[in-house]
Amino acid sequence: MSKLDEIKKTIEPELKRFNVFLEESLKSSTPLLNKILKYVLKQKGKQIRPLFVLLSAKCHGEINDNTYRAAAFIELLHTATLIHDDVVDDSDKRRGLFSINALWKNKIAVLVGDYLLSKGMMLALENKDYQMLDTISETVKAMSEGEIYQMEKARRMDITEEDYYEIIRRKTASLIASCCVVGALSANANETQVEKMRHFGTSAGIAFQIKDDIFDYQINNKTGKPAGNDIQEHKMTLPLIHLLKTCSGSERRSIIRKIKYKSDELETRLDIINKVQQNKSLDYAEEKMSDFVNDALSQLDEIQDSEALTSLKELVNFCINREK
Repeated sequence: MSKLDEIKKTIEPELKRFNVFLEESLKSSTPLLNKILKYVLKQKGKQIRPLFVLLSAKCHGEINDNTYRAAAFIELLHTATLIHDDVVDDSDKRRGLFSINALWKNKIAVLVGDYLLSKGMMLALENKDYQMLDTISETVKAMSEGEIYQMEKARRMDITEEDYYEIIRRKTASLIASCCVVGALSANANETQVEKMRHFGTSAGIAFQIKDDIFDYQINNKTGKPAGNDIQEHKMTLPLIHLLKTCSGSERRSIIRKIKYKSDELETRLDIINKVQQNKSLDYAEEKMSDFVNDALSQLDEIQDSEALTSLKELVNFCINREK
């Protein structure tokens, strides 16, 4: 049994009920849409985000219908963003299967993503979950701003380490923070507890993204994504930022020129990956990742010890120790 399976085992009945709830929430009267949505459900992945919601709720009380709606809304939003990302990136595969846009073309893929997002909003509105709607709406705004800010900075190639943290706080960590906030809110946590869970989720989410960015500089990683993909897309992540900050001025200018004009060449990407590794920039990224993990876990100190709390801590450790 994998570490993630062990974590899921602690809330197995609740996770099963959530999956049934999610499937019911996705039903449509349109045959083609139903067919596509069944395919979407086959690609549900590790379910990291629903786990954050469910475990955050259980750490503060009981998992209830509000919790299932919150977890479903988060999962619908996350899935919608992945579908839209595949359209933007012209990706043919998602989690080893053909992407929605590869099978049904871009227009339908965009509409399916829109449908998922609207279903999540309807779940909240129909049940008057206004706090949940407010929290997740702020997250959608932050994710969009983070993506656009990264694109702007990628053109200039002038991202500082502080810029990087701000980008991933918005793009990735805001969603993990939302998971923890809506989970705690669903169990009637007080304002102080909710803010601690927001802080916890933000730091855990930043660590999660740093781990993803480290994968791009590991030749034999198991993610299914080729090493150097971020370099090819001109994404300046922490390992590269550290390299550029610590190398000489002439070396920095040379690396930036290669990324701007030659990043489509495998030889160029491998050369930059090698420089990052030799410079111990991956070690630096891992140290920073550990700092954010420690900060996240420190926010849980006042929560009463329980199986759910242990699983929540193990979920964070799984996220930064995973191989894909």
